[in-house]
Amino acid sequence: MNTIRPLAALAAALSLTAAGCASRSENVSASYVSTAAYAGYSCRDLSVEAQRVSSAAAAAAGAQDSQHTRDVVATTAALVVFWPAAFFVGGDNAKTAELANLKGQMQAIEEASVRKKCGISFRRA
Repeated sequence: MNTIRPLAALAAALSLTAAGCASRSENVSASYVSTAAYAGYSCRDLSVEAQRVSSAAAAAAGAQDSQHTRDVVATTAALVVFWPAAFFVGGDNAKTAELANLKGQMQAIEEASVRKKCGISFRRA
């Protein structure tokens, strides 16, 4: 009996299903956000905005990672136990876009802080 065909089919199914999985938050790249939006901010205003954006980014990263975990579990279930579970894998483009935008805002705030010599920077994971 030839076992290569079933293994090839399993590998193909895994690659198709995994392609729709949500990315881990650390793998989401920042979107471009212009520093012009923060040009009129004082250092105090930038600090307040940095705290707001940082909190929102942390929440968005948690949601992104939760979606990634759900997609991995669904993919595993689809391949090992119940193939219709593959229909529940698909990531969440809205969550990914929100996280990318927040990361872009963080970069823009840091750049504005450098220009104004405010000393604001974000810790990276």
